[in-house]
Amino acid sequence: MPISVILGLQWGDEAKGKVVDLLSQEFDIIVRYQGGANAGHTIYYNNQKIPLHLIPSGIFHPDKTCIIGNGVVVDPYALKDEIEKLKELGINVKERLYISSRAHLILPYHKKRDEERDRTRKIGTTKKGIGPAYQDKSARWGIRAGDIFYPDYLRERLKNNIDNYQELFKEYTEILNFIKPMIKDTVSILVEAEQSGKKILMEGAQGTMLDVDFGTYPYVTSSNPTIGGVFTGTGLSPKFLDKIIGVSKAYTTRVGAGPFPTELEGNMQSYLREEGNEYGATTGRARRCGWLDLTQLKYAADVNGIDGIFLTKMDVLNHLEEIKVGIGYRHNGKIISTFPDAISILNEIVVEYKTLKGWNTNINGIKTFSKLPEQTKDYIKFIQDFINIPVIGISTGPLRGDVIYAD
Repeated sequence: MPISVILGLQWGDEAKGKVVDLLSQEFDIIVRYQGGANAGHTIYYNNQKIPLHLIPSGIFHPDKTCIIGNGVVVDPYALKDEIEKLKELGINVKERLYISSRAHLILPYHKKRDEERDRTRKIGTTKKGIGPAYQDKSARWGIRAGDIFYPDYLRERLKNNIDNYQELFKEYTEILNFIKPMIKDTVSILVEAEQSGKKILMEGAQGTMLDVDFGTYPYVTSSNPTIGGVFTGTGLSPKFLDKIIGVSKAYTTRVGAGPFPTELEGNMQSYLREEGNEYGATTGRARRCGWLDLTQLKYAADVNGIDGIFLTKMDVLNHLEEIKVGIGYRHNGKIISTFPDAISILNEIVVEYKTLKGWNTNINGIKTFSKLPEQTKDYIKFIQDFINIPVIGISTGPLRGDVIYAD
C-alpha cells in the first residue's frame, strides 16, 4: 500500500508545502490532486522563500517525479511563470513534471467572470478563475489540457464558448505548446507506478474547511481538498491508501469572507499575524487569525480519517504566557459539541475556551520532543487527547530543519 496523503485540516495556509517538502524524500512520485493557482505553498529552498502555486512541493528534490492531476484546474500562464522561476533557481522540471491530459484549463474569460461575480457575492475569491473553470467542467463546457493534441476539436470547443474564439485559439495554442511535452495520461503513469511498488505522495491544496461539500459553504473553494478529492483527482483507487496525514497550525487562520468561530481582534490578532507572517502566498492578503479550534479540528480529522497530525508554526506561540484553545460552542444557551453545518448557526455561536499555560520561551533550534518545555508538551498532549489522534511532528520555524518528530 504505497500511497500516502497530506492534506489541510483548517481553512488552508497550514504550511502543508513544508511538510510535503520534508516527506517527499521518502517517496518516488508527488501528486497535486485538486485546486488551482489560487493556492500557494511556500518552501524555503537554499534559505530563499519560494512560493509554489501549481507545481507539487516535491519538485525541489531532483530525483522525484511530480504530477499535476486531473482534479487540478491549470492556468497555463501561471504554470509557465512557475517553471521559469524554478529554472532560474537551477531546478529543471524537464521529464520530471507531468500534467494530466484530463486536467481542465483556466482561460481568460474564467478570470473575468470570477471578478465580475465576486463584486456581488463577496465570497473573497482570489479572482484567478478557479470557480468558473470548475463550473464549466461540471457543465461540460470545459477545455482540457489534452485538447491541444486535437486542434480542430479545440477550435470547435472554443467556438462554442466565446465569440472571438479564433484569437483565443491562436493565443492558447502558443502557450499550450510550451507545456505540451508535459501533458500525459497521468492515470496510466500512476497506476503503473503503484503496481510496480513505487511510493506515491498525494498533496492537497487549501484545507478541509474550504471543501465545497464539507467546508463553510458558500465561503469555500470549488473543489474537494478532503480525502475524496484524492481519488477523483488522480484516478487511483482508495484500496491502495496507506496513511493520511493532516496538517494544522498551532492556532487558526483563514483568508477571505466567511465564519471563523475563534477569530481574534485587536492586539492578539496582530501579534499572531506578524509573528506568523500571516499574509497570503498568492495574493499577499492579510489572514484573519484566531486561537486553535479543537471542535473544528476534530471534525476535519473525522471527515478525512486522519492517522496523524503535523502541527506547524508552534514557534509563533513562543512568547505567550497564556494560550487559549476552543473546546466547544454554545448556541442559544445550548452546548454544541460538533461543528455546525449551517452558516446561520456558525455566525451566532459562542466559543467555549480552555486556557493553558504558555511556554514563554524560544523553542527554535530544539531537535527532540523530550527537550521541549513542559508547557509545550502539555499543549500538544491536550490537542492529542481532545481529537484522539497522535501528533506525529511539529514545526518550530520556517526552514527545512526546523522540525521535531514525535519520539
